[in-house]
Amino acid sequence: MVRALFQAIKIPGATSPYDVLHLKIYYPAAPTNSDAERMSGVIPADKSHAPMRVVIFFNGINVGIESYHWLAVKLAEANLVTVMYTHVAETLPGVIGLTPAIDLSKVKPDTYGSGATCPAIQPILDSLSQLNSDEKSPLCGAMDLNNVILGGHSAGGTVALQNAQFFEQVKAVFAYAGHTMASTMLGFAPNTVLNVGGKSVLLMRGDRDGVIAASRVRYGAEGRSQDPVEKTFDEACQPSVGNEAYDVLIEGANHFAIAHPLDETTGRFFLDMEMTRNVEEMRNQIAELIVAFIEKKEVRGKNVVVKKK
Repeated sequence: MVRALFQAIKIPGATSPYDVLHLKIYYPAAPTNSDAERMSGVIPADKSHAPMRVVIFFNGINVGIESYHWLAVKLAEANLVTVMYTHVAETLPGVIGLTPAIDLSKVKPDTYGSGATCPAIQPILDSLSQLNSDEKSPLCGAMDLNNVILGGHSAGGTVALQNAQFFEQVKAVFAYAGHTMASTMLGFAPNTVLNVGGKSVLLMRGDRDGVIAASRVRYGAEGRSQDPVEKTFDEACQPSVGNEAYDVLIEGANHFAIAHPLDETTGRFFLDMEMTRNVEEMRNQIAELIVAFIEKKEVRGKNVVVKKK
């Protein structure tokens, strides 16, 4: 059984009302069939695999966490406590939407590398620590908070890639359709790729990604220039001893292959290309690739091209 619980936490220093994160924490549960469970719906974690690794997943801009629910369930079924969250704030100056939370002051040529670019991570880690130590929490003693994985989609994947290096407890990072090419609007030179750090990295991308293709102008990378995800793998991923980096090209997948169901009233889905393979099959493949990577098994599959270093 997979269950989830909710938390509401604040981002220190953020401006109200855009300072609140609403967390949804998925975990494998072990029902005791008690009256308390039947009345509250709160079921304790299955601790037969405790302490369990923790995945913090960052959504794409204006993509609700409901579109990643399927993935959170599959990760929880693999005994990974998985955290997703909703944050409404500025996505661009003066534009309000769903965002993984980005501190643009830390993503400039003279500031990148000086600290975390996502102000949500530390408050989330603090909240998880509290749940892990609270005897009344269904997750008490269930999480290995020294073994955290960051993951994300699109801009959320970029957030994951940018921030793994700043947290010692983060051991690995994965991204679907995420890269670290820097926007020239922030003052970076064209074709700049930002460092990822020495953690284990899994980059996944589809060969039908119309959103990244349409966005290359942001990075001074128009025309026939190298795919930004592939360029991130080649130039920004330098794994340290004991770590590995993968670039996985999934044939037939587009930018939103990971998002289901997709809310077509928000985001930039209209830039994407049609997928050419069974969508459910590709989603299952994405989940299998992520779990294999986290468990340090061979990352491979049908209809995928894998590069490793």
